[in-house]
Amino acid sequence: MAMLTGLTLYLVIARDLLHTDAGWAQELGILCAIQAYMTGALIAASRRAQINIDWLEQRLEAGRAARLHQAVVAIVVIVVTLFFCYWAWEMLAWNMNRPQVTPALGLPLWIFQISILLCAIGCTGYAIRDLVQAIGFTKETLE
Repeated sequence: MAMLTGLTLYLVIARDLLHTDAGWAQELGILCAIQAYMTGALIAASRRAQINIDWLEQRLEAGRAARLHQAVVAIVVIVVTLFFCYWAWEMLAWNMNRPQVTPALGLPLWIFQISILLCAIGCTGYAIRDLVQAIGFTKETLE
């Protein structure tokens, strides 16, 4: 985040005050931003801190109904994240078949796209974890 802030500050100064081209700073800033967003999404998924509507969840008493609700939510999230994985994979595969680079630094676009795919896979993993916990598969139930 510090690098993103510094690059953005440099970009503003270079363009507005110095009237110079700072395309390289914009490309690196976008790369940092994508990494920060995807890392934040993974951290939120790991902590179950995504934006959600928990009105129904708060009204359900602990027990079977609450676990059923958690399982349904986890299944919906798994389906959505699997679509996200597919779309991210398709985007990455398309770029591998038709390589493109950024204009200023010549960075391959897959560098930007790989973090999106890794985030999608990670979020799917956390959703599967949530489903397993919701349906009650624990070490004790398997023994």
